[in-house]
Amino acid sequence: MNFIGIQELKYIQRMLFFMSESKQISVSKTGVSKLAIIALAIVFAAGLFVVGFDQGHIFSIVYGEQAFTDLYIHELTHDMRHAAGFPCH
Repeated sequence: MNFIGIQELKYIQRMLFFMSESKQISVSKTGVSKLAIIALAIVFAAGLFVVGFDQGHIFSIVYGEQAFTDLYIHELTHDMRHAAGFPCH
C-alpha cells in the first residue's frame, strides 16, 4: 500500500489552493496619442497639397516666379495626380 506523507499532502494542498485562486488579468488599452494623430494629419494635409494642388508654390519661395513656369513638383507627381483623380491641365 502507498501512503502519502505529510509533505506530499501539504504540497497537494498548496497546488490546489493556487489553482483555485482566481487572478485578474488587466490589459492596458492605451490608444494612439493625440499628438501622433495631429502630426499625421499635418503630414497628410501637406502631402495632399503637394500632390494635388501645387503648381509651383513650394519652389516659388526659392526660385521666385520661374517656379510657376518650371512646375518641378507638378511634373514629378503628374501621373500620381491623375491616378488620384486630380485634374491638372
